[in-house]
Amino acid sequence: MTLDQLIALDAIVASGTFRGAADRMNKAQSAVSHQIKKLENELGFDLFSRDAYRPRLSPEGEVYYREVTRVLEQVNGLKTVAAGLRSEQEPLVSIAITATMSLDPILNLLGEVGRAFPATHIKLVTEMMGGPLARLMNGEAHLIIAGLDGVPIDEVETRPVGTITIRPVASPAFSAADPSRVKSRREMQAYTQVVVSGTGGNDYEQSRDLLLGGQRWTVSDFQAKKSIIKAGLGWGGIPEHLMLDELRSGELVPLVIDGHPPRHTEIFAIRRRDHPMGQVMSRIWNALGREAIQDS
Repeated sequence: MTLDQLIALDAIVASGTFRGAADRMNKAQSAVSHQIKKLENELGFDLFSRDAYRPRLSPEGEVYYREVTRVLEQVNGLKTVAAGLRSEQEPLVSIAITATMSLDPILNLLGEVGRAFPATHIKLVTEMMGGPLARLMNGEAHLIIAGLDGVPIDEVETRPVGTITIRPVASPAFSAADPSRVKSRREMQAYTQVVVSGTGGNDYEQSRDLLLGGQRWTVSDFQAKKSIIKAGLGWGGIPEHLMLDELRSGELVPLVIDGHPPRHTEIFAIRRRDHPMGQVMSRIWNALGREAIQDS
């Protein structure tokens, strides 16, 4: 039994065919087939049922493959550890953070890292909706801090770091801002909703909070959204940390909308499994696992 054989088995299951596995491994299909046949001979049972168009794991193969995935995950972890041990200080670490999160909880951490590794350039950007994930998967960010919507879980490692609350609000002068009763979704469709467009490259809007069929304005960031709402021109959801002063002063008031409650989103530190960490990324990653980012 060799590591190459286990990798070949995983590639066949992931791609669905021996040819797909061969392309993925940059090997001849005959070589992949030979590896699996040799492994089956050693194990004493067939890993695949070959009576269908596509190879399908046999009952024994399904049990064996579950253990193989654990072994491969451990191997990838060892590779990451080894890469970190032999690595030097990275010239650049790029981090993308969802714009719904406050930067304050991680500034001390980044300051400590900057002082410990002065030769490393820390690049920090904020993105809307799918923006952080797009940067991570395109290789433009080493680490993102965001929610898990759309994240390919099998390809990443995650660590929970906190919770963000987005609450629907309006100016007290706004005609729908009556706090004495619950508004229906149908009623709110008659009022202009302000939404923020995404930065993930697909014109993704804040669709989870969007009242379909209603009037809306689209802006590029939460500061613009808050200004429009404070001016009484519409209503919308804003992260609580961005409007604490306005909520205390009464410049903004919470809306109670039937079927449209405040949204609580779990936030995670996310990195790609196939990208080894150097010294600086390892320091940041380990520290983020101990941080708690909470909306207050």
